[in-house]
Amino acid sequence: MDRIQAAAEISIGRAVGFGALAIGTVVLGLVFDPALALKTGGALTLLMAAIIRLKAERARFQPYRSTEVWVILDRRLGLPDDHAQRIVSTTLRSVYDRYARASVAAAVGLWLLGLAFQMMG
Repeated sequence: MDRIQAAAEISIGRAVGFGALAIGTVVLGLVFDPALALKTGGALTLLMAAIIRLKAERARFQPYRSTEVWVILDRRLGLPDDHAQRIVSTTLRSVYDRYARASVAAAVGLWLLGLAFQMMG
C-alpha cells in the first residue's frame, strides 16, 4: 500500500507541478500589474483545482492498468485484479482530493492577495 501511495504522489505531484509552472509563467508575464497577475493566478489555480477534482471523480472508473501509477510500479502489484483496482483507484482519488484542496487554498490566497494589491494601488 505504501508503494502505491508513493507512486500516486509522484504521478499526481508531477502533473500538478507542471500545471503550477504554467500558471507561474502566466503570472510572471503579467508582473507589470501585480493585482492582475495575482488575481489571474488565483483564477487559473482554481481552474486547475476543478480539473484535479474532476480527475478524482474519474479515478474510480479508470482501469488501474492504464494509470501512470501502474507504470511507476513497474507493472507489478502482486494483488488480484479486483483488489488492485479498488486500492489504486481509492489511493488516486485520495491523493487527487488532497491536491485539489491545496490548490483551492492557494487560489483563494492568490486572489485575496490580488485584492489587497488592488486596494493599495
